[in-house]
Amino acid sequence: MVDIANEIKQQVQERRPLTLAMILTNRWFLYGVSMLAFFLAWDMAAVARVFSSGLPRPYEVVLQLWRMMFDPLAGKSLLGHIWASTQRILIGFTIASLVAVPLGLMMALNRYVNAIVKPLFDLLKPMPPLAWISIAILWFGIGETSKVFIIIIGTFVPCLLDAYNGVRLVEPELYDVIRMLGGNRRHEIIQVCFPAAFPAIFAGLQIALSIAWSCVLAAELVSARSGLGFIIILGMNLSRPAMVVGGMVVIALVAWTMSQLVSGLERFVCPWKREIDSR
Repeated sequence: MVDIANEIKQQVQERRPLTLAMILTNRWFLYGVSMLAFFLAWDMAAVARVFSSGLPRPYEVVLQLWRMMFDPLAGKSLLGHIWASTQRILIGFTIASLVAVPLGLMMALNRYVNAIVKPLFDLLKPMPPLAWISIAILWFGIGETSKVFIIIIGTFVPCLLDAYNGVRLVEPELYDVIRMLGGNRRHEIIQVCFPAAFPAIFAGLQIALSIAWSCVLAAELVSARSGLGFIIILGMNLSRPAMVVGGMVVIALVAWTMSQLVSGLERFVCPWKREIDSR
């Protein structure tokens, strides 16, 4: 009877007539209004020359990006530069996560590993990743290795820290349940510790991914002949604000796409994660 009642209630809700209030409160409509207001404000600021000639109009940015799709810069099209930055991100981010996440889990699960690693980690953790750029160039030159090294340094800390805290913040009552059911230490780790820590691990991966883009941009601004950072610094040197803003827009779009892929992987790996409906 309960299932029948729920089905009838769902059908009644689906048959509700579309009203103006429903449209105005729809989140997709609000998303559209927000984006439209942003681009209108941007265009008005550019026309009014609020930032002198340093802010191009939105359509100028689109035209600049379209030209870069077919007119190579330093031998690469826009897609080539996007792939150059993305490739550096993928290499550095993958290396850092494959090392930092297991190390963070081991630190949380083993007090001896924690005693050995944590003092050194606490010493290096406050150091900004961008402070490593000069020493990275001295060590590895201005090639790809130095850029990947900066990304690894920047993404290592959030990956390790969230994996470590994800295990440490597991509710002790969950372990008690496993023990009451006759489970051992291995069951506690596999059935409680890892599943409970996965959401925190993925949160760290999301943060690390955003930091990785900051690191690769800084590295490309200093020394690069390819990548989105190279496009931005070239636009600044040539006094082309549309190129600068276009590079920034592309970085935002690519970073958002990669973040959505990580979120999709999280939903696949952690289907039990609770979602808060903000509607």
